[in-house]
Amino acid sequence: MLRAKLSAVAPGLLALSVVLLSACSSINQDQSTWSPNRLYSEAKDEVAAGSFDKAIPLLERLEGRAAGTPLAQQAQLDKAFAQFKAGEKADALATLDRFLRLHPASPAADYALYLKGLVNFNDNLGLFAFLSRQDLSERDQQAAKESYESFRELITRFPESRYADDSKARMTYIVNSLAQYEVHVARYYYRRGAYVAAINRAQAALNDYREVPALEEALFILHRSYAALGMEQLAADTRRVLEKNYPDSEFLSRGFRSAQGPWWKLW
Repeated sequence: MLRAKLSAVAPGLLALSVVLLSACSSINQDQSTWSPNRLYSEAKDEVAAGSFDKAIPLLERLEGRAAGTPLAQQAQLDKAFAQFKAGEKADALATLDRFLRLHPASPAADYALYLKGLVNFNDNLGLFAFLSRQDLSERDQQAAKESYESFRELITRFPESRYADDSKARMTYIVNSLAQYEVHVARYYYRRGAYVAAINRAQAALNDYREVPALEEALFILHRSYAALGMEQLAADTRRVLEKNYPDSEFLSRGFRSAQGPWWKLW
């Protein structure tokens, strides 16, 4: 009896499968005949709905169908944005690099650079979230530096761009973040008694950055590390520099319990 029931059900399942396959085939066939404007409209709807994974193949198809036209360029940029929002950051960067290589004089080149900066800037923010178990000395700052370079190229090539002001603000944030990172690692080493390593990272911050808030603590770590190593003259010289540049420094009176707050809160 069970075999009979299965036999009775099987034709129904087969019929349903045929219908579904036919429907899928019809959808694919319909998309293959869509006009470029229809493809673009559908892709924009998917982006607006947050369905970035569905928008990406539509934009790829549009890029091929509209090759050599402004619409194809727009499809590339929209695809990069969709890839970025979908978390496909490596693909987004590759799409933007290709766009800038193929269309260096495009009116949208400033946006491409801005979006490229944003893709890496997001990685930078992730590095400065709450600390993980990873050794801080192993954290990679390359994404932040690449983000900075994209924004710098934008404001250099397109100083009047609508994205220039925001790019400048993000560049300032990145510089502050990178300097603060170096100081945080220096403090990390200092608290573990690795005074030479702490001196090297504090000096790196002082050599590489100018007029950023983190340099006050860099000088303090340098002063304390020299003192811990018994290098009294260097410790005294560093303290004088700290007092001259930051006469009201709370580090000198309160040490690392400064009122500046957590290191990752940069504003």
